[in-house]
Amino acid sequence: MACNVLVVDDSSFFCRTVAGIINRQPEFNVIGIANNGKEAIDKVLKLKPDIVTMDVEMPVMDGITALKEIMRLQPTVVVMFSSLTYEGAKMTVDALNAGAVDFVLKTYHDVSPNDPSAGKQLVDKLKEVANAKLKNITQLLKSQKSINPVNRHASKALPKKPVTHQHSVIVIGASTGGPLAIQEVLGKLPKNFPLPILITLHMPANFTQAYANRLNLQSQITIKEAVSGEAIRSGIAYIAPGGHQMILHGSSSSASIRILDADPRLNYQPCVDVTFASAARCYGKGVLAIVMTGMGADGREGAKIIKQNSGVVWSQDEASCVVYGMPGAVKLSGIADYEVILNEMANRLIEEAM
Repeated sequence: MACNVLVVDDSSFFCRTVAGIINRQPEFNVIGIANNGKEAIDKVLKLKPDIVTMDVEMPVMDGITALKEIMRLQPTVVVMFSSLTYEGAKMTVDALNAGAVDFVLKTYHDVSPNDPSAGKQLVDKLKEVANAKLKNITQLLKSQKSINPVNRHASKALPKKPVTHQHSVIVIGASTGGPLAIQEVLGKLPKNFPLPILITLHMPANFTQAYANRLNLQSQITIKEAVSGEAIRSGIAYIAPGGHQMILHGSSSSASIRILDADPRLNYQPCVDVTFASAARCYGKGVLAIVMTGMGADGREGAKIIKQNSGVVWSQDEASCVVYGMPGAVKLSGIADYEVILNEMANRLIEEAM
């Protein structure tokens, strides 16, 4: 049975072009078009599509406001169209925080009716999210509402206890569903959490800076986009810059971050495997790697190298993932030491590190 799609954009031309691209795929069927957020809500309630593609900026009602209403009234898998600007990235991060499963970059070149390869990014994304676990997104949204805004000066640090494991660094990899899942984990860590955390997400440039800034406001620990040459410090989470590769350099006693230009030979910029492998070389058995929700198998090869160097590997359990591809690949390869439920991950990290 074909997956039904509602296309939402204030440009009728863009809607028709996108609908034509989607309808060329036998597994998808466009059942409606809307030109603003209010119309989108009405058609979601009437048509009950499986997936909605929606622009962020629209008249009458913007995409984020419409998304919040859709997730409240009729939770649906939503993929946002986003511009490459920093402001566009900020709005897209807001959309991910409000329940969008993922996003695609909006360029008219990519949907040109004269380009036979047009729409590949969109079609690939729709195939990724077609089987996304919507209930896990709605559960994460409820969880976020239950967490009070953080006041770093007023929040209490947790007492330290004898450390039973010798972890020196935590490395995390994720993709589809990852922004909300990582927020769920980092938002629950205390301000005196002692280990550095390095996070690799499949995001383009600008988006990681906007994501890091938002996450920093919602967490007790400091969260920032990584900068090349900076020393790795305890208790700080570093987000790999979109469109680049993040590696660790040096030894466990004097590790620093290097940001490299995109490598056209790699499918992902940044790539989880690249960061994981460099962490293994730098920290050896001191690495705790976590592979979280995401499509594909990025992280599997890097996790193998971490295991070969006596590090520890966790994978997020299938039931709590939006997409089980990445952690599933690690588990099926037999290299995951533990499978961890998302809502237990922060407490497990605290037990391991403090």
